[in-house]
Amino acid sequence: MPHAPRRPLARHGRLRRHRGWGTALGLVASALAVVLVSGTSVAAIAGAQLAAAPHTVELSSDDQDTAKTADITAIKGGANILIVGSDTRIGQFDSDEKVEGARNDVTILVHISQDHQQLTAVSFPRDLEVPIPACTNPETGTTYPASDGELLNESLGHGGLSCVVDTVENLTGLTIPYAGLITFDGVVSMSNAVGGVDVCVAKPIDDTYTGLQLSAGQHTLAGQDALAFLRSRHGVGDSSDLARISSQQVFLSALLRKVTSDGTLSNPVTLYKLAGAALGNMTLSDGLAQTRTLVGLASTLRGMSTANMLFVQYPVVDDPQDSAHVLVSTDPAHALNVALQEDRRTSLSDSTTGRASEESPTAGSTPTPSTGTAPSTGTAPSSQSPATGTAPSSSTGSGGSGTTTTAPSATPLPSSISGQAASEQTCTVGN
Repeated sequence: MPHAPRRPLARHGRLRRHRGWGTALGLVASALAVVLVSGTSVAAIAGAQLAAAPHTVELSSDDQDTAKTADITAIKGGANILIVGSDTRIGQFDSDEKVEGARNDVTILVHISQDHQQLTAVSFPRDLEVPIPACTNPETGTTYPASDGELLNESLGHGGLSCVVDTVENLTGLTIPYAGLITFDGVVSMSNAVGGVDVCVAKPIDDTYTGLQLSAGQHTLAGQDALAFLRSRHGVGDSSDLARISSQQVFLSALLRKVTSDGTLSNPVTLYKLAGAALGNMTLSDGLAQTRTLVGLASTLRGMSTANMLFVQYPVVDDPQDSAHVLVSTDPAHALNVALQEDRRTSLSDSTTGRASEESPTAGSTPTPSTGTAPSTGTAPSSQSPATGTAPSSSTGSGGSGTTTTAPSATPLPSSISGQAASEQTCTVGN
């Protein structure tokens, strides 16, 4: 069972943001950026890349059954995908650093609503103490008994990608039939494929651990600099993993903004390189490693309003017994779990952006509508929609009558859950 909160969460560097909206786009992980936006050409590209990188892993039998029998575009209650970033350094970017085993440095759950109108990307802190089920390491054959409380980032070493999926399923009460693992080389390749990622820094970053030094202002990051930015913990916010999560969201938003601008998607060479960088550096679950699944994923998200793409951090409190660890904050975690389980439309209107991010000073300041309902125009959603957490209405009826239905109001998540809508521009705050 998740631990009950024992003391209020320290709010170092957590800045209250304006309820405005900017022009930024965002998404969930660099590894999925290309298949989420590429539409018509994704089938050929995904097919070619999957053929070149056939390595897949199996999830537990119930997850496999769901992935094999369900259409990702029509799963009851919405589709769930787990994206895991591994911090194994062996063989990565010519590193001499030796790390025993692999750990899930980044764990992001992507929930796509059944009506395809909202995406929620939940980041789980690597130092979160959670129950881990019994798992067998697929490479060594070593079996690890179930544990009532270990760090989440130990689950990958216990039993590979399947063990991480089972751990997050137990924590959230969700079924997760799809998963993907990306390594450091994949991040480097993705940033290089688009010619660098433009990020905003509100306060200088000086991280002696990763060697990252950035002045305040705009920076174009590629290769090792991009990797150092994503790995930086000691140089941002309060130097916590929670600060790193909000900083990573700044980068991922900027990556998709770059992907969808400057003609990137209309350039087949760049698009192919981007797909190759993503899929070529990923290990996919067998259900996700299907051309039809990737194409369905892309078609599901095409046209979704960026105001309805939410980044959230799984709610935690400090562990009073160990300052390096965090525990589940029971009440807000329960609220988030139930919202995902019941596929509710949600919003983050009263939340903060995170411990190491703030609204960009160049972001727009258009007030957020208070009605929580969508315009009944029947038109395609705009990428500049306010961050209300509501979806545009859709046309219904036979014979093209144009009858419209109004999307349900969004349910605000607890204000203690930090995050941002993808339509908000933010900057990383150094320390």
